[in-house]
Amino acid sequence: MDTGTHVVMGIALGGLATIDPIVANDPTLFNAVLVGTVVGSQAPDFDTVLKLRNNAVYIRNHRGVTHSIPAVIFWGILISSIIYLFVPEVSFLHLWLWTFLAVIIHVFVDIFNAYGTQALRPFKRKWVALGFINTFDSYIFFLHVAGIIAWALGANPAQTFIIVYTVIALYYVKRYLDKRDIVRKIHEYFPDTEYIATSPTMKQNDWRVAITTKNRFYVGTVNNGHIQLIDEFERVPLPDTKMINIAITDKNISAFLSFSPVYRWEIVENDRFTEVRFIDLRYRAKGYYPFVAVAQIDRDDQITNSYTGWIFSEQKLQRKLLFGDNVT
Repeated sequence: MDTGTHVVMGIALGGLATIDPIVANDPTLFNAVLVGTVVGSQAPDFDTVLKLRNNAVYIRNHRGVTHSIPAVIFWGILISSIIYLFVPEVSFLHLWLWTFLAVIIHVFVDIFNAYGTQALRPFKRKWVALGFINTFDSYIFFLHVAGIIAWALGANPAQTFIIVYTVIALYYVKRYLDKRDIVRKIHEYFPDTEYIATSPTMKQNDWRVAITTKNRFYVGTVNNGHIQLIDEFERVPLPDTKMINIAITDKNISAFLSFSPVYRWEIVENDRFTEVRFIDLRYRAKGYYPFVAVAQIDRDDQITNSYTGWIFSEQKLQRKLLFGDNVT
């Protein structure tokens, strides 16, 4: 989820913690738990700082090890321990339990969008991306905001957030059923479908889909249950050629390939270099595929420029290739 939603979730969990009588009857512990749930709901995304290095490091690691099983345990203990240093008179057990829950919920809700997480590490490095909740879902966000406002106006926080989370749980079920219906229709239309990537948009009934069949890729939209195909590409395996083998040694290309499950590739040659480009098919927006990885290889078989990330125009991509990640 987005940062704003994680923040309101942290506040809501602090209010929900009052169902715990130990927390409800100890104002100091309640304040400590509220800090713990707010910080815990943000902690796994501290890896966003990796973007300051470069996109390759960020893409390879964001929602990776910081969302893993060991990291979830580590965040809960670390945050609770730091808070406990300032208020040693409170129950560490209850402080840790609610902080730990906030971290768990952060990672849990992240698996439902199209980006996903490596939440199963260290057992599996597979990206878990269920793809039926948008990274920012206005229903989820504003339900939390409504609950926080009701709490500020005097409503019982435990009762309020039990209602909020019951409604949100039902909403998740509804979105899961929406996706299941889309997947069923795609399988009926393309019986040889091998993989379907779904990406809900901010509009409730609009979805993006990328479909992998035995021989082709299809990209389309789903609006109110109606599937419309927009692009179609031949599914060509990555060849064992000199240019490809050079390109995949580049940090930007390898980061892209470690993350993207549905992509096509292309090679373009000109007088100065050979350009190898990989294009993720999941995120088509406004007629453009913004998530790419590109390597330019000169006549001496050296990679002169490369880039991976989200780009919404060819002009900006060429500037990034020429000057690097920090170009705006």
